[in-house]
Amino acid sequence: MLLSQNNDNSPPPPPFCYAHVLGIYHANVIFTGLESRDYQARRLEFLWVRWFKVLENPAGWEHCSLDKGRFVPMHRAGAFSFIDPADVLRCCHLIPAFADGKQHPDGISISWNTRDADDWKYYYINRYVSTQNYLLE
Repeated sequence: MLLSQNNDNSPPPPPFCYAHVLGIYHANVIFTGLESRDYQARRLEFLWVRWFKVLENPAGWEHCSLDKGRFVPMHRAGAFSFIDPADVLRCCHLIPAFADGKQHPDGISISWNTRDADDWKYYYINRYVSTQNYLLE
């Protein structure tokens, strides 16, 4: 779960955007640009994600409803990207919309990397999950 950004003069986006983490990576990089201070390798961490598109249905506290979304189709530009882990607000819980069925009823995956054979058509996004551990005495 990340904060949404509006880079143009379009209507304001929903407050949050959502992605499924496909991989957690790091690279040791050396910056060699004009403003380079040294040639020391620095660790750069990043996440490879597959984006969700939030549907235009009333959701949130005022509607007593969860956001509903689906994966952006793989053939669309921007369906996947790399993000900085520092931009992640928190994890959220995805609840499959069982009544809408699976994306691939035959169980055949389009992409091995995305492991999409078990994808559902839609998901409810529960962003109100508590991550605190409670001790029972």
